[in-house]
Amino acid sequence: MQQTAASASSERPPIHLIDADYDLIAGLALSIERRSPELSKMLLDEIDRAEIYARDELPDDVVTIGSEVEFVETATGATRRVRLVLPAEADIENDRVSILTPIGAGLIGLRKGQSIDWPCPSGRPRVLQILNVTRPVAP
Repeated sequence: MQQTAASASSERPPIHLIDADYDLIAGLALSIERRSPELSKMLLDEIDRAEIYARDELPDDVVTIGSEVEFVETATGATRRVRLVLPAEADIENDRVSILTPIGAGLIGLRKGQSIDWPCPSGRPRVLQILNVTRPVAP
């Protein structure tokens, strides 16, 4: 059964999370609150507006931790494929992006076809559109 963590905020698209990912992301966000308060708040704001699902009820095209995601930056047309991972597994040279990065926080919970305005490290906003999602096999 799906439930909403909180009412959706202003202009961001709806996001969807597995209940276990919600708890994990909340813990990670709180753990970085002192050293990265902006990123912590960004993650907490994102998960606060999420629709929460049991693992077996989440639609197949939703970005979860462990998903391989292909997206395009609409302004430039640049396409990228990354795997969204936990911080200890991050390796940018091998396209493994941590959930504790601005782009990781922006991708989590989106579905194929959705777009989101998201700041890059320089502060410049960019629009990312999800082209394809390959979810990991459930444990």
